[in-house]
Amino acid sequence: MIALIVISFLVAAIAVLAFMRRGRRHARRYGHDMPQRFHKGHVPRLGGAGIFIGTGFAWLAAGWPGDPFNVYWPVAGSGIVLLCIAPAVLGGIAEDVTQKVPVRVRLALTMGSALLLCWMLDLGVSRTGFSTLDGWMRAVPYAGMLLAALAIGGLPHAFNIIDGYNGLAGTVAVLVCLAISHVALQVGDRQLAAMVICMVGATVGFLMWNYPRGKIFAGDGGAYVWGIVIAVACVTLVKRHPTVSPWFPMLLLIYPVWETMFSIYRKLARGQSPGTADALHFHQLIFRRIVRVAFADDEARQLLARNNRTSPYLWMFAALSVVPAVLFRTNTLALMLFCLLFVATYVAAYLMIVRFKVPRWLRP
Repeated sequence: MIALIVISFLVAAIAVLAFMRRGRRHARRYGHDMPQRFHKGHVPRLGGAGIFIGTGFAWLAAGWPGDPFNVYWPVAGSGIVLLCIAPAVLGGIAEDVTQKVPVRVRLALTMGSALLLCWMLDLGVSRTGFSTLDGWMRAVPYAGMLLAALAIGGLPHAFNIIDGYNGLAGTVAVLVCLAISHVALQVGDRQLAAMVICMVGATVGFLMWNYPRGKIFAGDGGAYVWGIVIAVACVTLVKRHPTVSPWFPMLLLIYPVWETMFSIYRKLARGQSPGTADALHFHQLIFRRIVRVAFADDEARQLLARNNRTSPYLWMFAALSVVPAVLFRTNTLALMLFCLLFVATYVAAYLMIVRFKVPRWLRP
């Protein structure tokens, strides 16, 4: 496993460096007036391509003849997953380069990749924690497949929403993948653990250039790689191992999922389209109202310092769901209660920040 991490890390780090050096021209197309822009200068957004290359290379290496890594994942299996993921990731990368791929097209590509994955890997949701609903889904297997496709196709966009500051979404992805790999190893699924461990190495290779200097961003391509791979791993884990509660993935990913749902509600309540970009996400409010202005020689350095100081708040917030998810992975009721607790904490914190009632100990 350690060898796979090293392989994915080195390949991704080199690939991201190459994109960082060669991809500055397209960064000029990203408008200065975009509401989610919190940096100065022209920064390439091709980090996701490097993550995809590093992860894919390690996946294929895991299937080397003779199974030297002891993960029982043949090249044919990893190759199928890569081919199914490719349409969504390439669509995200195209948006990162051109800024001209409509939201509906990117959503169609992620859903298309999700349907391909569910069909090729025979994925579906058959357990929800509610006996009546579970019985109905077992009677109608295609309903479970469609629900799995919805989760796999939707999570990439949830990661795209929280990808706002240096190291934020990447570190959340690493925390989630480490949690999945730990549970997978506990139930003896080395193949699934290897799948997410490879992405951990590739993501760390990207973060080496992204945090704290912000020399390259993951972009839509990176968010789509994280979202699809993590969603596939979660659906597969719950399907293969009945001891793992179906609410384990929900609590594990409650931060990006609830951020997305709350964002949709907030925009609809204000009469806006859910696809409209704004600067009212939780991480953006923390940036503006909690992180103090850093003293620096120029505006660019000041903005970078505040950007970097925002992410740790959200890392700790995400850990509030990751840790109990791992500890109570077999206890459905406890996982449900922790989900409710997280939602209540999120809403209370959001309202507190909006009303300028942040405790002094939260403002460094």
